[in-house]
Amino acid sequence: MTRALVVIDGEHYPPVVRDAIADLPYEVIGAWLAGGTEKLRGDLEYGVPLLEELDAGFADAEVVVDMSDEPILGPRERMLLASRVLAAGLRYEGADFQFSAPSYASFPLPSLAVIGTGKRVGKTAVTGHVARLLAKDRDVIVVAMGRGGPAEPQVAALQPTLSALLDLSRAGHHAASDHLETAALTGVVTIGCRRAGGGLAGAVTTSNVLQGAALAAERDPDVVVFDGSGAAIPPIDVDARILVSGRGHDPLAYLNAYRVLVSDLVVLFGEGDAGAIRALKKIPVVEADLRLRPISPLQGRRVAVFTTGAAPTDHLDAEIVSVSRNLANRAALREDLERIDADVYLVEIKAAAIDLVAVAAEMRGVQVVFAENEVVAPDLDEAILRLVPAGARA
Repeated sequence: MTRALVVIDGEHYPPVVRDAIADLPYEVIGAWLAGGTEKLRGDLEYGVPLLEELDAGFADAEVVVDMSDEPILGPRERMLLASRVLAAGLRYEGADFQFSAPSYASFPLPSLAVIGTGKRVGKTAVTGHVARLLAKDRDVIVVAMGRGGPAEPQVAALQPTLSALLDLSRAGHHAASDHLETAALTGVVTIGCRRAGGGLAGAVTTSNVLQGAALAAERDPDVVVFDGSGAAIPPIDVDARILVSGRGHDPLAYLNAYRVLVSDLVVLFGEGDAGAIRALKKIPVVEADLRLRPISPLQGRRVAVFTTGAAPTDHLDAEIVSVSRNLANRAALREDLERIDADVYLVEIKAAAIDLVAVAAEMRGVQVVFAENEVVAPDLDEAILRLVPAGARA
């Protein structure tokens, strides 16, 4: 039979809990008392051994059944408990819920993954930073998955140009997909994959990342960097993970705690309690900022900036005549484009950057300069290099 641990509390009478445990369709090997004393009298007898710590039973269990309730474990506490259980590779279930731990396929080469707590948190910027850093003295391949990725894994072996991205857009492809952004801004060989759906713990409904990983392995690089998509985690058993959390995101909310527990480094942009993260797991936490960096000089010209979110422009060597943060809002972006008059469009490679902004620039004879989100964090490089597997050639 399936071996189970149960979570109980002292707000239930022990005889009631004992009978409920006996009715479970599992071999219950232990119980953990989460708290509460209201209904407890004398010796506690639940028919199974009581554990001092729930984690002590993880090695012998397959599922954790939560038989507790309010007020001992509220929603946030239960999500934290679920995160701990899933990070141990176990199933977590209760009266009307069930969570399964995401599965990760083995991978034969040294590898890292960059994952996020959601969309637009700076994850792709960190992936680019990691790729450039490691590519200084290593052969690096990035495998990126996205909601607009190709039907078959696509190798971008050459750094895409604006002209090449426009051609892709005209052919009906998403020309600002994460793998194209990374390839264009880093020059690192990048393999684009697609995914659909995303679970609360980061599993995907479907993806072709395993095929993309196989293509990367065939090229035998020194290290492979897997880039997540939104809050979805690449389904690969990597050597280390970097979790990125941005403004408006709580890195410990819901099952984000699971993401912390399966990661080895956290990068925080703007918000997040570093102390609370370290209390959950002893893990390096680096606080960072993002800064737009043009990939070619602006030389003081009249520039319109197009981004997906907050992006300071004070540091740019240009006369900034307009800032549109509507790359992900096509209707608003079209309105912005109608009233903008500039010599240069400085554009993030995201959302409608190519099929709307670059197309408009081509029609008007305006130069397009790509902008990367540069990660500013003095301690980040050292933290990343500590994660590089010992077997990775340098």
